[in-house]
Amino acid sequence: MDRALIERARACFLQACWLDVAVRKPGNVSLASAGHRMQADMFLASAQAAVGPLFAPGERVGDRIEGAMAATWAAVGCNTNLGILLLCAPVAAAVEREGAGSSVAALRGAIDAVMRSLDVADARAAYRAIAQANPGGLGDAPAQDVHEEPTVGLREAMSLAASRDRIAQQYASSHADLFDIGRSAWPSGFVLGVHPAGEPPDAATKAAVQRVFLGFLGVIPDSHIVRKHGEAVAQTVMTAAHAWRGHSSPDDESSFASLDESLKARGINPGTSADLTVATLMIASLLGPQWHGT
Repeated sequence: MDRALIERARACFLQACWLDVAVRKPGNVSLASAGHRMQADMFLASAQAAVGPLFAPGERVGDRIEGAMAATWAAVGCNTNLGILLLCAPVAAAVEREGAGSSVAALRGAIDAVMRSLDVADARAAYRAIAQANPGGLGDAPAQDVHEEPTVGLREAMSLAASRDRIAQQYASSHADLFDIGRSAWPSGFVLGVHPAGEPPDAATKAAVQRVFLGFLGVIPDSHIVRKHGEAVAQTVMTAAHAWRGHSSPDDESSFASLDESLKARGINPGTSADLTVATLMIASLLGPQWHGT
């Protein structure tokens, strides 16, 4: 177990959660714009509370998720980060595997190995975390519903929900969207170093965060929006985001802030795209220059 890599991964997680609110992303809570009855400092407090359980050495993925959600709930009393925890817990477990931080391929292999090892105990712990978070628009499922005791492993349970939930799909695909969509949206040649959380992002970092977020939101109907508002609304938001893809400095345009405020005014939160962005940022900073390798 590479203790230095685990400590680096912890710092990368905290930095990714900081950038999530330090950079304006349409429809999401940020330092520039609160929304959805939440403030940016709630997300920062959640990250600080969750990082210990999430990176507890030797813990199973389900226990990491449950412990981090319990710590989050104790800190802020609401669900600010369920999707982030579901995405980052397998990565946290993967970095404990030998060679995981040496290349993109090595980390992908380690994450895949973690996903294949998930069992029913992981599912039970994750289900308890999801029940505590009680995410909006969750509804009921025909099989392995989160309101019932699971009888299959966490990967299998998530695979049953993959067609309607993009985070669940990451369990079925071993985080393929992060390495494919997230990585393809990454600015060419830009390396995200590990900086203290709370340090204001420079223009290049801000642009990278927005490019990744718009890369997800502009090509995938956000499943959180679909659950709460329907497919048609999600498609409309996706089209609006697609128009901003490749824009070098969205913050320079007043219409970018207007899109942000308009989505919040209608209660539309692209939360899945934000969660995928956080996990991508964590991996990108963890791998550094290797993010552009193989």
